[in-house]
Order: sequence, then structure tokens, then C-alpha cells
Amino acid sequence: MTATIEDLLADAALPTTPPVAFDVGTALRRLARDASRTAPPPHMERTAQAGQRLAVVSRWILNGPGAAHHVDRLAQDTRSAPVEEDQLDVEGAAVFACLLYLTDHPESAQFWWQLAAGAGHRAAAYCLHLHHLALGETREAAHWRHQITHPMVEADAVDDDFLDCVEVVARYVRRNGSAASPPTATLEMEVDRLADDATNPCIIVRRPDRRLADHLRDFARR
Repeated sequence: MTATIEDLLADAALPTTPPVAFDVGTALRRLARDASRTAPPPHMERTAQAGQRLAVVSRWILNGPGAAHHVDRLAQDTRSAPVEEDQLDVEGAAVFACLLYLTDHPESAQFWWQLAAGAGHRAAAYCLHLHHLALGETREAAHWRHQITHPMVEADAVDDDFLDCVEVVARYVRRNGSAASPPTATLEMEVDRLADDATNPCIIVRRPDRRLADHLRDFARR
């Protein structure tokens, strides 16, 4: 006997079962377990925080009073590389490093921070500490933190109060914002111009010139 359409539909029907009560407590515990499995490891959280803090500190230094003046002084010394510490406007080197970092030239930023830190600039050493921490390079990060608290230049000796102060400010700015502006598109183009200089055989962005210093002065007047 040929089955009718009604017979076929009856055979295909899914069996019905009574609904299962939704257990809120079980669901929340499952969500908590899933969240704990997907949370980043502590060291990844530390590196992310270091990168955020470095951006805050770099903007702070770039927007500091006299930043453009010091970069201008750095640009006035046209002696060729390698750059020597006794030929260096140390504050200008630190400001230039922060500008390089904020415009995506981290290797060059590290070079100029090291020049400034080697001449006793403790904020540059702190930037290096955060830079290496953000890269997961804990040994290098510890080295530069030690340089801050036990500097070679006695006149710049500083205790942990300096670090505590800077880190409190960085946390506050990260949470609440700041008037410290990031580099403008014009400044970014000027840095890229220096980086693409065909006459520079080194991969490190060379010393700033007066043109960049002038744009930085305009940036400071906004």
C-alpha cells in the first residue's frame, strides 16, 4: 500500500520532550569559566599596559614646555653621525625619540632614547624601561629601571618617588584623558621624510632638521 503524505509527515515529526528548566546559576558559572580561559595571561596584560603608558608619557614629553626649542637646538648641530653625547641637546633627543615612537618608528626612538638616557635623562630611561617591557624584554626593562634609581650621573640620582609620580600621572591620563595631543599628520609626514632620506645609509632616522623643528614649533602653538 502506498503511504499517504499524511503518513510520511507523521513519521518525520520530531518527538516532543518536556522543556528543561533554565539554571541561571549553572549558566553564570559556565560563563565565568569561559571568561577565565579566554583572559590574557598576566605577562601579556603587563606588556599591554606598558605600551599604553609609554604612549601617554611620550605625548606628555612631546607637549612639554620648551620641547620645540630643544629639538631646534638638536637640529642646529649639523655634525655628521655618529652622534656623540657631548654634541647633544639631551632634552631635544628625548623629545625627538618620543615623536619617533608616536609616529611608528620604534627602533629609531629606542636609539635616541638611549642617547638621552646615557647622558643622564631619567625620563628617557623610563621610556626605555616601558619600551622593553612592552616588547616582553624583561631583562632589558629591569636594566633601565635600575638606571633610573641608580644612575651613573650622580646629579641625576633619583629614588622610587620619581617612578611612582610618573606612573600615577600616566594611569590618571590613560583613564581620564589629557590635553597632551598626539602628533599631527604634518609632523608624521615630516618624520617619514627624514626616515626616507636616500642620503642616509642608516636605518635609524637621522637627526631632525630645522624644517621639522619649525613644524614642531607650530604644533606647540596650537
